[in-house]
Amino acid sequence: MTQRALDSSGEQTPGPSRPAMIDAGAELDPVHPVEPPPPRRPDGLSAAEVAERVARGEINDVPVRSSRSMTEIVRANVFTRFNLIIGVLWVIMLFVAPIQDSLFGFVIVANTGIGIIQEWRAKRTLDSLAVIGEAKPTVRRDGVAAEISTSEIVLGDLVELGPGDKVVVDGTVAEADSLEIDESLLTGEADPVLKRAGDPVMSGSFVVAGGGAFTATRVGREAYAAQLAEEASRFTLVHSELRSGISTILKYVTWMMVPTAIGLIISQLVVKDNNFKDSVARTVGGIVPMIPEGLVLLTSVAFAIGVVRLGRKQCLVQELPAIEGLARVDVVCLDKTGTLTEGGMDVTEVRPLNGSDEAYVEEVLRTFGASDPRPNASLQALIDAYPQREEAAWAVTDAMPFSSARKYSGAAFTEADGTASAWLLGAPDVLLSEGDTALAEIEQLNEQGLRVLLLARVQGDALDAPGAAAGAAPAALVVLEQRLRPDAGDTLAYFADQNVATKVISGDNAVSVGAVAGKLGLAGAENTLDARRLPTDPDEMATAIEQNAVFGRVTPQQKRDMVAALQSRGHTVAMTGDGVNDVLALKDADIGVSMGSGSEATRAVAQIVLLNNSFATLPSVVAEGRRVIGNITRVATLFLTKTVYSVLLAILVVCTQVEYPFLPRHLTLLATLTIGVPAFFLALAPNKERAQPHFVRRVMRYAIPSGVIAAAATFTTYLVARHHYTGEGALDAETSAATLTLFLVAMWVLAIIARPYTWWRIGLVASMGLGFLIVLVVPWLQDFFALKLVGTTMPWTAVGIAVAAAVLLESVWRWVGRRFGA
Repeated sequence: MTQRALDSSGEQTPGPSRPAMIDAGAELDPVHPVEPPPPRRPDGLSAAEVAERVARGEINDVPVRSSRSMTEIVRANVFTRFNLIIGVLWVIMLFVAPIQDSLFGFVIVANTGIGIIQEWRAKRTLDSLAVIGEAKPTVRRDGVAAEISTSEIVLGDLVELGPGDKVVVDGTVAEADSLEIDESLLTGEADPVLKRAGDPVMSGSFVVAGGGAFTATRVGREAYAAQLAEEASRFTLVHSELRSGISTILKYVTWMMVPTAIGLIISQLVVKDNNFKDSVARTVGGIVPMIPEGLVLLTSVAFAIGVVRLGRKQCLVQELPAIEGLARVDVVCLDKTGTLTEGGMDVTEVRPLNGSDEAYVEEVLRTFGASDPRPNASLQALIDAYPQREEAAWAVTDAMPFSSARKYSGAAFTEADGTASAWLLGAPDVLLSEGDTALAEIEQLNEQGLRVLLLARVQGDALDAPGAAAGAAPAALVVLEQRLRPDAGDTLAYFADQNVATKVISGDNAVSVGAVAGKLGLAGAENTLDARRLPTDPDEMATAIEQNAVFGRVTPQQKRDMVAALQSRGHTVAMTGDGVNDVLALKDADIGVSMGSGSEATRAVAQIVLLNNSFATLPSVVAEGRRVIGNITRVATLFLTKTVYSVLLAILVVCTQVEYPFLPRHLTLLATLTIGVPAFFLALAPNKERAQPHFVRRVMRYAIPSGVIAAAATFTTYLVARHHYTGEGALDAETSAATLTLFLVAMWVLAIIARPYTWWRIGLVASMGLGFLIVLVVPWLQDFFALKLVGTTMPWTAVGIAVAAAVLLESVWRWVGRRFGA
């Protein structure tokens, strides 16, 4: 038999799988032609037939990529709207001004190169992890079953199926052993479909119970889900608040920049009637700083480096914004088996019931273990405790796969004396009536965190007879001890410390699950609830979920309903899982997290796959997300402050009809020291602040007043200097004084954003200040940047105005923090 049983508690421990992304919203074509049943080939294709089909191109050659191609990476980083604007201005400056006024162009080239290199590194990480995490379907050829790459499947191959396996190409069922397939990812219908020999199967569906094999009838791009899988498996920057917020900011910046730039051009070239080249240089000097050119770059770099960092920890991020999403999560729903506990279990005790003979019960369990060629954790524990004899006296005649709805599995035997018997193994509280005296004994075992299964004999020998479970006679209790993950307790403590609510959702007994969670230190583990008592009303369900921490006997549909109920209360929900019974909930959760050893179906819908099967990796993902969100918020404030003061300075220049005070070299120097270099370090720094919503609002509430204060202080210094200096070289002296004020105010903004201070943050701010001081005192740098402070009165006046602006900045930032929250 080819079926693979599920864990008798409701959890599944499936075999390896392959991560792919299928569009869960796709509708199934109602007029999908049914292939005529192919001739039965129990041994599969021969090597010669495979070679012939490969030569004809009848191979599953759909290119599934986990990341963008190198061409796409270069195109995305080079051909941007702002790069086009800056590129044109750069070319102009190369013709009309000294090279130092064209430095901004070289900075953009360097930034773009950094972006390409970092994203290329992320691509290599994603691609390598996708290969590591790729599970291979089992294909039967020349009568031998072997695992091959999905891309090596050819037309006519016989592909074996077990619970949790995804159908990778279209085909027709050749063998079926209680084979149930879920097509919800294609049709939206959650009910599994029982498949028999000759029935069609669709790529993108997956097995929930039983086993079998199918013959591939459509491969490559002809397969129904192939194009969907190709599109969804690519490196895609799907919706995230961070990226959509930056897009919104850039849109408003463009609207402000265009009319302001036009007014500045007219002012400098027409009204003032200055030297043409000098007017062009100062016009460009006013336009370039309006562009927050490094903001998008740093966001991409931050995400890319996050992927690389997580990749080193064997965490595959299938969608980059999932890093951000998990950082925003406030409720984590955990599946117990495979998350809090390891896959292995041990039989600690077997207690015969109702006078059952212990030796007879052991023989039943020994043969039950032999009923599945690919046992899960529960059956493997039976096999380990009761290994098969060389010559088995009993024979398996039938088997019934586990169902999450039933909560038990079954097997029928022919005993040594020829007697036929049928048995069920599963949840005691499902197979026993409510008043059964054994339930009290089971409750005591569950309170110790032990898993208890009931072995019951079916009246007659038909497993699927109506009321078979209700009439089953209890024969023994099988007590299993689960192996706790050593790192699970620390991970639960981390989430508690971060104010993230943890809900353990399991198909096992609620008391038993609560005991396991209690051993791991889960807060509220004593608050357990049997999901069969959950209210069906979404609002009442949400209340019950918020009040309790542990839920047992949860069906797959209930998991989905629980996620929806939490989301209806405004929670951002992450769901972890590894079995096919977790797929629907994973698909609906804000962030789906699958274990690397999980079923192919769970990995198909999860945004994050923990290839090392370690729940302890999740804090690293949360930390990366918080680092990205918190740091990008910080540096975005820096970039937008520059945009605001640049636009305002241009407007003030146009309104007052004076020369624009800066050349491009001045603002390149200021941007490098107060934004470019520090922003790069701040964007990649550790940051454990909890992610906050409303990115645009949070950035602009600080950037706008900071930009206004910087522009006002700078323009005030410029006007005072225009009255103070006269004669030849006056404009250069005025520019130097204004530059000093703007640098000091911008440095104070940087100093505020760098808080809370650490030794390296203090060193970063101090080194930027030292860099500007060196420019002011080294003669050749003075000439290069056209910066020379003249006299003492005006420079100290510039410092005084900057100090007043800094005091005002502190007051405004504190007021904003109190008024709107930090």
